[in-house]
Amino acid sequence: MTAYQWFVFFLLVQIIHFLGTWKIYEAAGRKRWEAAIPVYNAIVLMKIIGRPTWWTVLFFIPIINLIMFPVIWVETLRSFGKRSSLDTFLGIITLGFYIYYINYTQQLNYVSDRSLNPENKAADTVSSLLFAVIVATFVHTYFIQPYTIPTSSLEKSLLVGDFLFVSKMNYGARVPMTSVALPMVHDSIPLTKSKSYLNWPQIPYFRLPSFQKIAKNDIVVFNWPVDTVYRFFDKSGRKAVTKPIDKKSNYVKRCQGTPGDILEIKDGFVYIDGKQLVLPERAKPQYQHTVYAAKGVSSEVLLTTGSTEFNRIYILKPNSEEQINAVQPYILNASQNQDKSFTVMTGFTGIPLKVIESSGIYAQEVYEAKNDVNLTLKGAEDLRKNASIDSVVRFIAKKTAAFDKGIFPHNTNWTVDNFGPITIPSTGKTVQLNQQNLPLYKRIIVNYEGNTLENNGQTIKINSEIANSYTFKQNYYWMMGDNRHRSEDSRYWGFVPEDHIVGKPVFIWMSWDTNGKGLGKIRWERLFTTVGGDGQPQSYFQFFLIALVAFFVGEYFWKKRKANKV
Repeated sequence: MTAYQWFVFFLLVQIIHFLGTWKIYEAAGRKRWEAAIPVYNAIVLMKIIGRPTWWTVLFFIPIINLIMFPVIWVETLRSFGKRSSLDTFLGIITLGFYIYYINYTQQLNYVSDRSLNPENKAADTVSSLLFAVIVATFVHTYFIQPYTIPTSSLEKSLLVGDFLFVSKMNYGARVPMTSVALPMVHDSIPLTKSKSYLNWPQIPYFRLPSFQKIAKNDIVVFNWPVDTVYRFFDKSGRKAVTKPIDKKSNYVKRCQGTPGDILEIKDGFVYIDGKQLVLPERAKPQYQHTVYAAKGVSSEVLLTTGSTEFNRIYILKPNSEEQINAVQPYILNASQNQDKSFTVMTGFTGIPLKVIESSGIYAQEVYEAKNDVNLTLKGAEDLRKNASIDSVVRFIAKKTAAFDKGIFPHNTNWTVDNFGPITIPSTGKTVQLNQQNLPLYKRIIVNYEGNTLENNGQTIKINSEIANSYTFKQNYYWMMGDNRHRSEDSRYWGFVPEDHIVGKPVFIWMSWDTNGKGLGKIRWERLFTTVGGDGQPQSYFQFFLIALVAFFVGEYFWKKRKANKV
């Protein structure tokens, strides 16, 4: 819905409110016309039901207002003696229209001095829960939101299993665009997997003032612009579902290009305006490498580099179903050999020795002459110094004569390692359009900025008018993962619009390693660490524990001192 449509809708609501409540206002000793004045009528209603006038503000906060409306319907009914469970049920199930029935057909007896305290423990519990949900929704929407790292695209900087707090304030909190949705959930209801929102009506994009602008090298959470395709890295164009902007899947990447930048990727390194972009110390980009060793590439040697992205090969000779079941969780794929043994592939952790010993299975790891490994540049350099390694070669995807339809804008010979140059669009910037560069901006013109586009191969029409140029309505950004060859990012789907920005990760409060055992599943060194900043990450968990102990000790002595005074 446009701003004008929302204004008309707002006026319609005021008319509905007036027609259904004017007698109620009069019965409470107010004037009939007070039910008709927008905003003022809400302030007066708060006085009628004995609630603070600041509650009026909550009616204008998306999502929270959905919680407040039923509360006000029930409070209004109770202010006129309608306190039964049936009255409450009818007030909510009719979306407040039960008040119409009361307004026109019932004797209105205003209870000016009614008790605002809950009548019983159940009512008190419901009241407390509603208050908690409202506060939590407000914080979640406008201040800070929890987020979990699902993939390894920022591996080494952010790990799979990191639990983050994402600040909405740094880049300015975005007012929810989906007006009807369940609070504190994203696009689906937990457990049921069904939609948690209605596609209509939509609120026009608006963002509160920010503390900072998105800078190059910032780690940013945003809504995935091309959501939802059938699956990740799917190039068929098959769509699964169309989502509103703020209900698209959340992604986290590092910003590599800001509005107005000329960005180019040369042999895997990002250049901005002709100069190589210097990454912060905490950023540890990884690249695909092939490691060679005539005597076999040792997995133990690879593990010393800190790499967690390579495969290991084993020969297995199981004697029973139990032995197969014991190693099954660690196997990625397997093939049977002529001698009835199996050649299996596992992840970097391999098959634990404890599992092999307890099951009694014959398992021999095979060190092949080469192995593809994801490494940092430092890790690759360290491997080259190892006497058991013959060479380490970094994979670089060169530009070819053939077009790579998987790489944005899907009509060039650009690759993930050699890309561009392109100019990142900015608000108010005008570009000349032609058949060669139109694929760069087509999605912006149609999907992100809501225009119609026609192109017969010779003439370009925007909104049915011939267009030789286009002026952008918002800023755009270029997002990439540090895990250069294992990240689906802007190199595949292009620019990220400003209205898709969610926030800035600021704090890791928990980090969970699924490959660990017992308490080792918790990455203790990552607890309570900041995401940004200079130098290496430092955990503040010990300071948190000290503060926690100090609080409880202080509280104990304070209560003891208070008791002695009594």
